[in-house]
Amino acid sequence: MATQAIDATIFASTHPDIAKRTSVSGLIFSVAMLLLGILIFASTFEVTDRSSTLSMLLMVLGTAFFLLGIFRLFWKSKEVVYIPTGSITKERSVFFDLKHMGKLKEMIEKGQLSIEEGVKSEGSGNVRLDVILSQDNKFAAVQLFQFVPYTYTPVTSVHYYTGNDAATISAFLAKCKVN
Repeated sequence: MATQAIDATIFASTHPDIAKRTSVSGLIFSVAMLLLGILIFASTFEVTDRSSTLSMLLMVLGTAFFLLGIFRLFWKSKEVVYIPTGSITKERSVFFDLKHMGKLKEMIEKGQLSIEEGVKSEGSGNVRLDVILSQDNKFAAVQLFQFVPYTYTPVTSVHYYTGNDAATISAFLAKCKVN
């Protein structure tokens, strides 16, 4: 099965019903970590013996909380949302054995990922199915990749599913999980 040149991958493509927004709870948690880090670091100046183990421990903990807060603020405070329902989406990759690639490609292109096909996922494999799925199972995006030495190459373009089709994708993923 030959791979084809496909420019957009699932995590880089855009869909009009998908938007990135700031997570209020993530933002509050990040700011709390920043403030806690600053308070812990500032408490090192209240310790009378600045060369003590306690002083060093407070300095390291304060710096760690501050840096984690900065990291979360800039990289983890966004969430991807399916706009019509307001449901948060999750990205994941599922791996399969190479023997299932033809069947998976056919099912994706027909838009019918069937539970009865007997396809089981693996812990790792030469075929990777990237999925974006909303928590309410009303939106799904899938794309199939094949491992060609040193990288996964797209086999299909990105396919989008909504409504019952997206719920079928979710059911398929639940059934094909590794036990």
